[in-house]
Amino acid sequence: MIYNVEGDILLTKAQVIAHGIAANDPMDQGLAQALHRQYPAMHKDFHHWCHQQHPSEGEAWMWGGTGGVRIVNLLTQEGCYGHGKRPGKASTKHVNHALRALKKMAGKEKFNSIALPRLATGIGGLEWVEVEPLIHNQLGDLDIPVYVYTVYHPGQKAKEPGL
Repeated sequence: MIYNVEGDILLTKAQVIAHGIAANDPMDQGLAQALHRQYPAMHKDFHHWCHQQHPSEGEAWMWGGTGGVRIVNLLTQEGCYGHGKRPGKASTKHVNHALRALKKMAGKEKFNSIALPRLATGIGGLEWVEVEPLIHNQLGDLDIPVYVYTVYHPGQKAKEPGL
């Protein structure tokens, strides 16, 4: 079940936060920056994974922290390998593949809830009207709540039905 909510995704009660990113992303903008600040080990581990695996766009990588925190990095943007390189733009193809990977991961890991932002519409450069149907197509039939944070209100908890 997908719920559109308003609030601060960092205050979610969902088991998993998923967000769009590029391989080897510096995580210095948007939600990625906030997650980097809150979970610096996640940033370090993500870069280690990127250097070891050289992942492709459309993949997903999960990080687990203390207290049961889980962050899923969805590779929705072109990677940024090389000194001084910046992440490229997202594509609907990469978003769709990454959401498919998230759905598969949710079943395998037995997630009980997922929160995600308006994926790939900030730094990724896509329009929400392109991305929203992909979320519904890929995650709409999950038997768990999926909270899509459509409006950001800093410091405000969202009303998340079922949690």
